[in-house]
Amino acid sequence: MTTAGSVEPLGAVRERVLAALREDIIGGRRRPGDRLVERDLAERFGVSRVPVREAIRALLAEGFVTYETPRRAVVRTLTRTDVTELYELREALEVYAAGLAAERATKDDLAELAELLERATRATREGDAETNTDVNTRFHDRLLEMARNELIVSVMQPVSGRLRWLTRRGEEWAQQLAEHRELYEAMAEGDTDRARSMALTHVRTNYRSTVRHLFDDAPTA
Repeated sequence: MTTAGSVEPLGAVRERVLAALREDIIGGRRRPGDRLVERDLAERFGVSRVPVREAIRALLAEGFVTYETPRRAVVRTLTRTDVTELYELREALEVYAAGLAAERATKDDLAELAELLERATRATREGDAETNTDVNTRFHDRLLEMARNELIVSVMQPVSGRLRWLTRRGEEWAQQLAEHRELYEAMAEGDTDRARSMALTHVRTNYRSTVRHLFDDAPTA
């Protein structure tokens, strides 16, 4: 926040615009194929075109946007290959991280996950997709952090937004909640093998659900 008469730094403006556009895409307010017009966005946010242009470039790097022409940026339409590659990466790292989390989780870590599960229970009962999406993201972020491996976190961070985007489209919240509870129980018991097994089941279930919702059919594998 800036005070009266002060100027918001360019970097802060860029991050504000970037965060708003990212949430528009993840939340479905901007759909695949929708165009991002610098002039219109600059007017919407009350800024110059420079931070808007930089925000669009950041969204390109994050995988949310593509250029149909050098001057026409649109929200990306994810292909089956895009989705498969994202979930292959998630499976390789998150399943391993779940085992580490089962070994290394503290009481505070587990208490935080339990609170997230309570929030997810209420959101599922009320059909609150926005809260469920947020809680799902926080649950998986905390799982990675509980592994106490900064390299795993740094590798997953650039794709976490796209995974959140895909998870929002699935919206099979009751099944997701049940799997989260089983994963939590395995970590709470310090059961490394079970935690990895449950994480693997969860990732693959989520993959199948995502493919079904995106492409209206079942995955080939």
